[in-house]
Amino acid sequence: MAGAPAAAGAQVEAGAAAEVSVGEAASAGLAEAVLAVAERAEAGKKRMTFDKDLNQLVERLTRACGDNLVSVVLHGSAASDDFHPEFSDVNTLAVVNELGLSAMQAISSVVVWWTGLKYPPPLFFTSRELHAVADVYAIEMLDIKARHRILHGKDVVQNLEVPMALHRVQLEHEIRTKLLLLRQHYMGSAKDEARIRHLMLDSVSSFLALFRHTLIAMGEAPPHHKRDVAARIAARLGFDPLPLEQLLQVREHTLRAEELNVDQVFTGYLRAIEQVAQAVDAL
Repeated sequence: MAGAPAAAGAQVEAGAAAEVSVGEAASAGLAEAVLAVAERAEAGKKRMTFDKDLNQLVERLTRACGDNLVSVVLHGSAASDDFHPEFSDVNTLAVVNELGLSAMQAISSVVVWWTGLKYPPPLFFTSRELHAVADVYAIEMLDIKARHRILHGKDVVQNLEVPMALHRVQLEHEIRTKLLLLRQHYMGSAKDEARIRHLMLDSVSSFLALFRHTLIAMGEAPPHHKRDVAARIAARLGFDPLPLEQLLQVREHTLRAEELNVDQVFTGYLRAIEQVAQAVDAL
């Protein structure tokens, strides 16, 4: 009988501990949910600012160029639902009739203003140049054709003919170069996990773009969405797509960056890139 109060007390303590544990878990879950909502709201605000900036870019280019301006094109992930304000570049292309000294001087102030907003400078081509460089920049022109939005003027890229003769050569050059840089930056990171996370998050979009072109070089009609590209190339070459999926989840704010096992993810990430590079080399 003497042990009964002690046993009862132990049960109460255990129950209280369980309640605290459940409460802590609920609080943590609520905090994560609130954080996710805040991140989505912030992304929405950035998207609105981005759209406003694009409108101003078109207005300023129109005033600066006048009749010389043929088209302004938004391309890449910013022209699709793969866009993430924190990681994606805002890629723009402007086509003009003439790009001599006086034309460049007129455009200069617009470029200075645009880059002052931390956007990459637009690409400028004359109409003739755009067709002439399609073979040299086969990867870029195919990407622009696949994902673009006309902000001003006519669609100058939809019917652009892109010769594929040098596509595989450019593809191998690009993926090998980016692989070399990835290794260099990793070795220069001094085992700093935050830097390595950012290295992967900043580069995964570029590598997936090259993975998409690898599928093209293999004769496939590739999917447009990054996650689908990762799954398809992984199935084709037999590697685990999980590291790529986890990096995309962080970019989409459905997984916290701190939850990544950096060594494990980087190992799988590097292995995937190496396998794709070997596959391109064998084509």
